[in-house]
Amino acid sequence: MRPILYSFRRCPYAIRARLALWQAGVVVALREVVLRDKPAHLLEISPKGTVPVLRLPDGRVLEESLDIMLWALRQNDPDGWLTAGDGAEQAALISRNDVDFKPLLDRYKYAERFPEKPAVAWRKAAIAAHLADLETRLTGQAYLFGDTPSLADAALLPFVRQFAAVDPAWFDAAPLPALRRWLNAWLDSPLFAAVMVRHRTWQEPR
Repeated sequence: MRPILYSFRRCPYAIRARLALWQAGVVVALREVVLRDKPAHLLEISPKGTVPVLRLPDGRVLEESLDIMLWALRQNDPDGWLTAGDGAEQAALISRNDVDFKPLLDRYKYAERFPEKPAVAWRKAAIAAHLADLETRLTGQAYLFGDTPSLADAALLPFVRQFAAVDPAWFDAAPLPALRRWLNAWLDSPLFAAVMVRHRTWQEPR
């Protein structure tokens, strides 16, 4: 019996979970959902109603993207994502992304909902809080912890992708060349292409 993954293609949390699952070679039954019309089974096993959610064959349910990533890579980590960088340092980078950067990214992306500042101010705050450090880390090396990818690279990628997509023309000319190179390398990778394949919306059996 395969694990069941409830996912939404564009969700950054779901993207990073899929990256780790595919990297680990874990075959799942992927159920693409529409978030405004969530399947009853998803809500039954995870009442919070967000994705990703992974139901394991033994009945356990993983409701957080990072937990799914760690579970998958502990099954099989062929390129050493878990050990490419110090574990505590990787965890700190991911936490800063999720706790500090993500709210600023949302305000930049949906600036009309946060009129207390213009979009450019939210963008500057996001760079100062997170992206400037990533640019420094990536200057002179391919990935955040050296020449090989890490858990942190995969965990941060979908959110940097979202940031870049808010204003692609600005991002293409921004003083973030190392970050841009890193992002483009990921976006051009076979792994990213594999996890972004479109799937039909899963329909619950009647």
